[in-house]
Amino acid sequence: MAYLALYRAFRPSSLNDVVRQEHIVTVLKNQIATGRVGHAYLFCGPRGTGKTSIAKIFASAINCEKPVNGSPCGKCDTCKALLDPANLDISEIDAASNNGVDEMRDLREKVQYPPVAGKYKVYIIDEVHMLSTGAFNALLKTLEEPPRHAVFILATTEASKIPATILSRCMRFDFKLIPQADLESRLKFVLDSIGKEYDSEAISAIARAGAGSVRDMLSIADTCVSYASGKLTYDAVTSVLGSADFDGVATMCEGVLSGNASVAFERAESFLSAGKSVGTLVKDVMHFLNDCTIAKTCRDGKNILALPESSYKRVAEIAKSVDGHRLLRASEIFAEAEQNLKYSVSPRIVFETAVMKASMPSADYDLEALIARIAELEKRVNEGVFVQKDGGRVATNEVAPKKEETIETAVEEPTISLEEEFAPPEMEAPPDESVTGGNVYFDEEYAPKKREIAKTVESAPASRKEMQAVKGDARQTFGRFLRSLRTTGKNGVIYTLCMDLECFYENELFVLETESERIFLSLKKDEHYALLKNAFSAIGVDENGFELRMKGKKSDDFNKSVEEIKQTFRGVKVEIK
Repeated sequence: MAYLALYRAFRPSSLNDVVRQEHIVTVLKNQIATGRVGHAYLFCGPRGTGKTSIAKIFASAINCEKPVNGSPCGKCDTCKALLDPANLDISEIDAASNNGVDEMRDLREKVQYPPVAGKYKVYIIDEVHMLSTGAFNALLKTLEEPPRHAVFILATTEASKIPATILSRCMRFDFKLIPQADLESRLKFVLDSIGKEYDSEAISAIARAGAGSVRDMLSIADTCVSYASGKLTYDAVTSVLGSADFDGVATMCEGVLSGNASVAFERAESFLSAGKSVGTLVKDVMHFLNDCTIAKTCRDGKNILALPESSYKRVAEIAKSVDGHRLLRASEIFAEAEQNLKYSVSPRIVFETAVMKASMPSADYDLEALIARIAELEKRVNEGVFVQKDGGRVATNEVAPKKEETIETAVEEPTISLEEEFAPPEMEAPPDESVTGGNVYFDEEYAPKKREIAKTVESAPASRKEMQAVKGDARQTFGRFLRSLRTTGKNGVIYTLCMDLECFYENELFVLETESERIFLSLKKDEHYALLKNAFSAIGVDENGFELRMKGKKSDDFNKSVEEIKQTFRGVKVEIK
C-alpha cells in the first residue's frame, strides 16, 4: 500500500479528535443531539485548522442512525454505506476547478434527488470563494430554499470574497489558529503513534513553524521524520526548515543590537554568500528579536520559548545587555524590510540596508532611535565612561574614581576623544560644556552652527550674574539658556531638540525658531514648554520675554498689529514684506 502522509493518516474521525475549536464543536454536537440541523453552514478560517475535517464528520453524523456524542458511530448500516466511494449522499466539490455557472446549475438539478442511504444529502463546497459571480447567483436561490433533505457546507479561507447575499443565508463559524501548546501535544501523539523518538526542543520548533496550522505542522513533521534516521533533534529540524544556524543569527543580531555594524554586516554577507534565502533570513532575524523581547519582558520566558538550554542562555544574555528602545526599533526595521521584500527586485539590497540601518542608530533619525541613543549615553555616564574635568565632562578609558578619591586623581587619568572610542564614525568630539551644558552628542548636520556658537562663548560663566541673559546678543543668551535647560530640565530629548533651534532678538523679544514642524509641536506641548519657561526664568527671561515659532511665521503681536491696520484703513492695500 502507498505511504499515507501524516496529515491524512491522522485526520480526525470524530469531533472529540478535533484539536481545539471547542466553540464550533459544541454547537454542532448540540444541533445533532436536538435534531435542529440547519440547511446551510459557512466554515471560514485559516488553512489547516479543521474546516474540511469537521465538515466531513458533521455530514456523517447527521446521517448516522445512532450518533455517539455528536460523532458517527461507524457501525450502523448508514455509516458503512457512506464509507463506500460510490455513495453520493455526501458530495465534496472543489470550487477552484468547478467555479462556473454550468457546474452550479448541474448541482441545482441534482440536489432535487433524495438521498439513498441516509436522511440528508450533504454538499461540501471547498474554497467556495473561488466561485464566479454567475456561479454565486446560480447557487443563491437553491441555498436559500433547498429541499428538506439537502444540507450545504461551504468552506473558505477568504470569507471577505463571498457576497453578502450568500453570507446572510448561512450559519457562519469562524475557525481560529491553533495555540502552540495544542500543536505540540498533537505532534507528540502522532510521533508516539508511529514510534518516532524526539527531543522536546524539536517538537517546539516544528510547532512554531506550523504557525497555528495542524496540516502545515504535520507536513513539516513528515519531512523531518524522513530526514532524521534516528532520534528527531532540534538541529535536524532547523536543517529541514532551511533556517540559518542559530549561533550565526545570534552573532548577527548581537552586532545589530550593540551597534557593531561591521560584525553584523559580515555575518549577513556570509549567510547570503552561502545561498540562504533573503526571506528566510529576515524571518530568522525577526524570530530571534522576538525571542529577545520575550526573554527580556516575560518572567517565564524560558518555558515560553522552549529553546535548548545553551540557546536560551545566549538569547537571555543579549536581551539583558540591550535597551528596550533599541530592541523595538530593530524589530520595526526588519518588519518593514519584510514588507518591502514583496515589491523589491533586489531583495539582497533591502536586507543589507535593514542590517546597516538597525546597527547604526546614529544614522537613524526616528524618535525611538534617538531615545535609544540617549539611553546609551546615560548608561555610559553611570558606568563611569565620562568623568568631570575642568568644569565639563570628557571621555575616559578608565573607570570613574570612587567617592573617596580626589578630583585631581581623576584629572590625571589618561583621556581619549569621543571620536576615537565612543562616538559613531560620523560624530566629532563635543565642544566645551559652556556651549553645550555638558551634552556629549552632536549630529554632524548641525555641527557648523554649534562651532559658530563655541567661538562666541570663550569660557563657562563663573558667577550668577554671568548666567543672566545678554540682551541684544542672541548667541550668548542661547548658550546660557542651554546650560540652564540642562540644569533645570534634565530631559535629554528636549535638550537635543533645542540644540537644533535658531535664535535672534526681535527688539526686546528673544525668538527661538525652527523649520521642523515636528520639533515645534513637540516643544509646544505643555509639559515641554514648562521646561523651557523654567530654563529662561533661571537666566532672567520671563514668559513674555521669549517666543517659540515656526520659521516664516511672524510673532503674534506683529500679526495683531497688521490686522488692526487693515481694519482701520479698509480702503488701503497693506503689503507685508
